[in-house]
Amino acid sequence: MRFTILLSSAEGKASGGNPLAPDMFDYRSSNTFNYFSQLNPERRALIDALQAQIKAADEKALEALLGVKGDALQAAVDADLGIYRSPLMAAVDRYGPGVMYASMDFAGLPTGSQRRLLENGVILSGLFGLLRPDDLIPDYKLRMDTKVEGLGKVSSYWREPLSAALNELLAGHAVWNLLSGTHEAAWDDAGTYGRMIRVKFYKEDESGERAAVSHGVKELRGALVAHIVNETADSVASLDDWESPGGYEVDHEASEIDEAGGGTVVMVSSPGWEARRADRRKVRAQAEAEAAAAKRAREEDDD
Repeated sequence: MRFTILLSSAEGKASGGNPLAPDMFDYRSSNTFNYFSQLNPERRALIDALQAQIKAADEKALEALLGVKGDALQAAVDADLGIYRSPLMAAVDRYGPGVMYASMDFAGLPTGSQRRLLENGVILSGLFGLLRPDDLIPDYKLRMDTKVEGLGKVSSYWREPLSAALNELLAGHAVWNLLSGTHEAAWDDAGTYGRMIRVKFYKEDESGERAAVSHGVKELRGALVAHIVNETADSVASLDDWESPGGYEVDHEASEIDEAGGGTVVMVSSPGWEARRADRRKVRAQAEAEAAAAKRAREEDDD
């Protein structure tokens, strides 16, 4: 089953880009990375409304709109007012400083894994609605939960056109939903996919008490993305062999798996995971050695 990974955009963004890259806002151009070009009218309307609001706002209003202060505020204003003339960069690189994207380490992935991420990743963005990881985008500042004058809350503004495009794209796919709640608010899920997989992370102490992971969850999601594209993973079963940072293991009893093979997977980091991981590695190494020996024996018999 083909898989799709749903990702949130990142607050942290790389600056700069290629000033000679094709203009992604020119929907008439055929040589631009712009997979969801049907969203261009909504993108332009949002950009125009955002820029008009910025030009009319005082400093306090700008801080509320863009969520930053001081030097960061001026940089955000400059970025948003310069959107139409800014140098462009692939979204996966633009969002590279974000915690989740840094953790997935796109540049460090094998070539095949990079290709699978580019082909199967979909990013939900406050400014652009939907993006592929290799869509070319400028630097900008706009959160999905921001209210823009004349358009309302960004997630609500995007819901209808974004949902139509995304639900069509996901038809029959295995979907890894790694979205934050803020970004998922922009999507009316019509259930067109074959299965959806969500992953929740918990820490367990010596007494057996569990607490949901909040700090550090973006790093885990980034590492999970790398695992998915490395293994071409389309099912819950693929998580059993994931050597996650911090030793998170699937708790099958606590997980809620539906008839389609999707659902919510509970992964727990509990005391003693290092020894259990070492044991699993030994078992895998032994199985690989036995398989290699059997292959050699068959080849010798053929000779």
